[in-house]
Amino acid sequence: MANFSVSPGVTLSEIDNTFLTGQPIQAGAAIIGPTVKGPVETPTLVTSYSDYVNKFGDVLVSGSNTYSYLTSISAYNYFQNGGTSLIVARVVTGSYGPATSTTIRNGIDATSSSFALETISEGVIMNNSGPEGTNNVLVSGSKDNIRWEVTNSNTGSGTFNVLIRRGDDKSNDKIILESWNNLSLDPNSSRYISKVIGDQVVEYDSTVSQINITTGSYTNNSRYVRVKNVTPTPNYFDSNGVPVAAYTASIPLNTSGSFSSAAGDVKAGANFYNAINATNTQGLTSGNYTSMVSLLSNKEAYQFNLLTTPGLYNSDYSTTISSIVSNTQQRGDNLYILDVSAYDETLAEATNEASGFNTSYAATYWPWVLIKDPGTGKQVWVPASTLIPGVYAHNDKVSAPWFAPAGINRGGLYNVIRAKQKLSTSDRDILYDSNVNPIATFPKTGVVVFGQKTLQKGASALDRVNVRRLMIELKSYIGQLSDTLVFEQNTITTRNNFVAKVTPYLEAIQQKQGLYAFRVIMDENLNTPDVIDRNQLVGQIYIQPARTAEFVALDFILEPTGATFPG
Repeated sequence: MANFSVSPGVTLSEIDNTFLTGQPIQAGAAIIGPTVKGPVETPTLVTSYSDYVNKFGDVLVSGSNTYSYLTSISAYNYFQNGGTSLIVARVVTGSYGPATSTTIRNGIDATSSSFALETISEGVIMNNSGPEGTNNVLVSGSKDNIRWEVTNSNTGSGTFNVLIRRGDDKSNDKIILESWNNLSLDPNSSRYISKVIGDQVVEYDSTVSQINITTGSYTNNSRYVRVKNVTPTPNYFDSNGVPVAAYTASIPLNTSGSFSSAAGDVKAGANFYNAINATNTQGLTSGNYTSMVSLLSNKEAYQFNLLTTPGLYNSDYSTTISSIVSNTQQRGDNLYILDVSAYDETLAEATNEASGFNTSYAATYWPWVLIKDPGTGKQVWVPASTLIPGVYAHNDKVSAPWFAPAGINRGGLYNVIRAKQKLSTSDRDILYDSNVNPIATFPKTGVVVFGQKTLQKGASALDRVNVRRLMIELKSYIGQLSDTLVFEQNTITTRNNFVAKVTPYLEAIQQKQGLYAFRVIMDENLNTPDVIDRNQLVGQIYIQPARTAEFVALDFILEPTGATFPG
């Protein structure tokens, strides 16, 4: 019998009877980590790697060298292998803030402004005000910051255009990122600048662990800026359709400018790649992750089926890792890919770290691997969790989530130069027996994910990644169907309608090799008069998940001449 809370809602339960005695809605993946730029502590959806680079950047300079955050490398691999959506939660250390536009002047005097723009991205990387060189080039302009321009200013119509340009472009070769046309300063106009571009400041509130709108009334439609300090021109035209004389000088002049006054810098001296240690992971410590770990525990606000935190590993960041595992179990709708050990730790240390977990909502892979950094071109060492989302994305692209993201067909790490340790058969046996998925190296085939265990200790269907991901898919889709049942009449018609919707979906999963068999029950035996009188609706879904062939035995039998082979 289901356990219901006091308030109305849907309860989804799993009854795992597979222990050995003697159209789903894809939420994409999520990643928590540092980035070059972008909104701070505001989980943001990106739908391609170019979208990621526009919002979060790729390469940074720290000291005298260039680096890529593991977040960027992971996003690159995820999208390159077929990923379609990624929630990025940027974490930083220290105080960060946005950059503000230089004065966007109007025709009143040399200092008055029509409005201001503020960058959504935070950090000093967004600053580029200062002298301009030949062809309007900004001395501190770069591909990671932006500039603005007002064009087609018209006092007769009270309209103008705003262009958002890349910071490193020039007047004779503009790189226009966004174009907002026929804007108005009239709050009553459908083209009111704040309404069209957006003006909301969205910040994380640690007291309630949620994102709040602190100022602004209009959703941010721009990917780069929001509007502030508008000098309004309400009812720009009088009753005769003539512009009000007092307002015409408020329209911005045709001009361009830059941004300044942002706070927050990527600190030099950060440890990257295999230099990450217990006190410095890409310039951060475990405490910098706390807010985003807490925020992404909210399954109603953020939906995803895979979560990673490349740069954190259990041997030095166990408190944060444990918190994420706990949140993931409570959410029940995603799988957490974690790393257990640092670059220089041994196989024995990796298996020892893995022994502290017992959950089907997490999986780990070992060892670290050498790749070519897509941003810098350098060969660098990265933990396995950096690349595993790409493996899952490829698996889902060529098959389905309930297939094993492992083996030669779907587990190839084609962009990996080599694994830190070439695992022997006995090494792989030790790892797999400890629920650590080996990253193996084979002649000709190359580097391959050669395991798909979760970190669940007990032997059941849920100790395999493909079954856990199947359950995530089923619960996501059927759970959303169940939401439509709340406050409906508890009648046979309602129950039959639910069964009629769920059954074809499960049949489709069965035809796609996700299930051996299933049965959906929501009848009067479960919904007795006593249950109905308590305002409850109870159903049961029995499934037999398809298993993978992980241990293949082939017997070669030599027969004498003339022997008959068995039919």
